[in-house]
Amino acid sequence: MTSAERLPRLLALVPYLIARPGIAIDEAAADLGVTSRQLRKDLELLWMCGLPGYGPGDLIDLSMDEDTVTVTYDAGMRRPLRLTGAEATALLVALRALLDTPGMVDADAVRRAVAKIESAAGRAEPAGVAVGLGVREGVSTAQTRRVAQEALRSGRAMLITYYTASRDEITERTIDPMRLLIVDGRGYLEAWCRRAEGVRLFRLDRVDEVSVLDEPAAPPPFAEQTDVSAGIFRPRPEQELAQLVLEPDARWISEYYPVEHVEELDGGRLRIRMRFADQDWMVRLLLGHGGDVAVEWPASLAEGLRERARQALRRSGHLTAT
Repeated sequence: MTSAERLPRLLALVPYLIARPGIAIDEAAADLGVTSRQLRKDLELLWMCGLPGYGPGDLIDLSMDEDTVTVTYDAGMRRPLRLTGAEATALLVALRALLDTPGMVDADAVRRAVAKIESAAGRAEPAGVAVGLGVREGVSTAQTRRVAQEALRSGRAMLITYYTASRDEITERTIDPMRLLIVDGRGYLEAWCRRAEGVRLFRLDRVDEVSVLDEPAAPPPFAEQTDVSAGIFRPRPEQELAQLVLEPDARWISEYYPVEHVEELDGGRLRIRMRFADQDWMVRLLLGHGGDVAVEWPASLAEGLRERARQALRRSGHLTAT
């Protein structure tokens, strides 16, 4: 688990526990979406927060038995975290997009959530630093969304021209739309792709051209929706595994992409192992970091990286800078 995932939970944990003294650890873990083992590790870390030169319990003190936990000293962390203006806006945009999505299971629940967030947004504090996409949906992306919504409402197939980043290619596809969704702040159209003969997720901002066809959409009955609860990319054992050494400026890779191993090295460097489904995509990712990433293995990836770099140098040989 990355520090970016853990820190917000640790900050919310103390006020959560104060409101529920003596709560069962299993129940708290379920509420927070983690395992009981992970929650116990979080509690141990909180308990060890202290002042220099003193022992644990100086700032946060907990009373734990085998099954329950109670905060006995909170160090002033009683107030739950509040939404910033940027956070409230992001939530409202996502919820309103869901309301426009055909097949919404409980639209009333979404409307109630919108009303509560709009009320809370009036008390939201401006963020000192806003980290996130921070970009409004482009005109072409918004148009793609509107066309997809029309196709979903009318039950018709679509024709799209799509850029596939993993293969760096543009293809034309006839698809049978299934649903619109938002994952990690980006809009996707899930559809049965007749070209690939499978369910695919198409990023809306990578659709170059789109139109609704006269023929009805007809995903096969065995086409199932993709489980995106853990993100878009799902590492699988059959995918190739790479071992990389990251310089300090490239450490963010270990938190942005799923990794299977992280090892701290001297000088702030990291050694990681991560799976990849397409070598061309991996080569482009690593080339973008220059000398900040070194490939230890596999040899095929390292050679692919060197060959692509040689090609780039040959193509730019006429430039004065090279």
